[in-house]
Amino acid sequence: MNAPQWIWQNEDWPHFTWQTDALAGLLRQCVDAQGRLLGRLSAVNRLTDRRAVLDTLLRNIVTSSAIEGEQLNVESVRSSLARRLGVEESGPTSPRSEGLAELMLDATEGLEQALTQERLFTWHRWLFPSQDSLLSQPVQVGQLRGEAPMQVISGRLDKPVVHFEAPPRRGLEAQLQTFLEWFEQSRNDHLLDPLLRAGIAHFWFVTLHPFDDGNGRLTRALTDLALAQGERQAIRFYTMAASILDDRAGYYAVLESSQKADLDLTPWLRWFLATLLRSLEQALQRIDRLLHKARFWQRHREQELSPEQRKVLNRLLDGGPKGFEEGISAAQYQAVAKVSKATATRHLADLLDKGCLIRLPGGGRSTRYCVALAEPDVQGGT
Repeated sequence: MNAPQWIWQNEDWPHFTWQTDALAGLLRQCVDAQGRLLGRLSAVNRLTDRRAVLDTLLRNIVTSSAIEGEQLNVESVRSSLARRLGVEESGPTSPRSEGLAELMLDATEGLEQALTQERLFTWHRWLFPSQDSLLSQPVQVGQLRGEAPMQVISGRLDKPVVHFEAPPRRGLEAQLQTFLEWFEQSRNDHLLDPLLRAGIAHFWFVTLHPFDDGNGRLTRALTDLALAQGERQAIRFYTMAASILDDRAGYYAVLESSQKADLDLTPWLRWFLATLLRSLEQALQRIDRLLHKARFWQRHREQELSPEQRKVLNRLLDGGPKGFEEGISAAQYQAVAKVSKATATRHLADLLDKGCLIRLPGGGRSTRYCVALAEPDVQGGT
């Protein structure tokens, strides 16, 4: 008898196995990072508003779509999220952005609601609120895929390379129901680590590929749901989608190799946990910046600063690629604040006097400035 080509053709499908010892180190690191992240949430909730949540959810939606090669209207999605989160921001919305916002919030906040077939169908309808005329063929919205084989193919038409083939349409309802029952029952399985549960759920659902389109995005949404259930937190400050996008080639490669292997998911779970760990570590860095920013403005709340000075300080405090992590020069201050050279020089001198900035080593035209660090007793704790 020939060996199965696809994992779902194995006789024991879907009874997955994994090597606990091989995953133990990564799992410990993820649990430790997750604990530190959750430990900071009370401080974030005290010192910041829902804009931090808005930024995280927006990043999640945008990067999840980017994995599939779709570029969203970021302003529209942000406006739809802002309205639901009670953040005062105005901007255009669309049926697409409204649906994506509904899906994201339902997946990250609807922890106690059962994941049923109808809930998945609702998610799918939110994902495709209207048919896109640019699609080669209409998507069957809010229902399982049709009878045609579901394959991921590349290469020439006369020499196609089949990277993946999903289980056939016949029997798909029963397979999906088996997954949904496991997803609910496994929430109370104390022998299954919640992070491994999320990784298994991700792999299992994306392998079923139950819909015509949108399977990847729905997979990542239910992974968000599984992670949130494991944390017992309705709002999270990290997004796996962004880390998956950073290693999109690795993501598809490990999926393909695992879907052509036996039922041992160790390679997939190792990749999943490593990617989750990067997401958690990046979130810790962002939250540290949020706390630093909030404490900075607490210390300087009585200072009289111009709108231009506040703009530059917030840019420095936000960090990241556009945050001048090596300090800001007078010329850069002038460009960001959109002020004259003389005004930039005066503003910088004033910020130095008020203790908002410090001058970094160097002089002349190369002189750079960075935000003044908090006093040790202010920095400590969360």
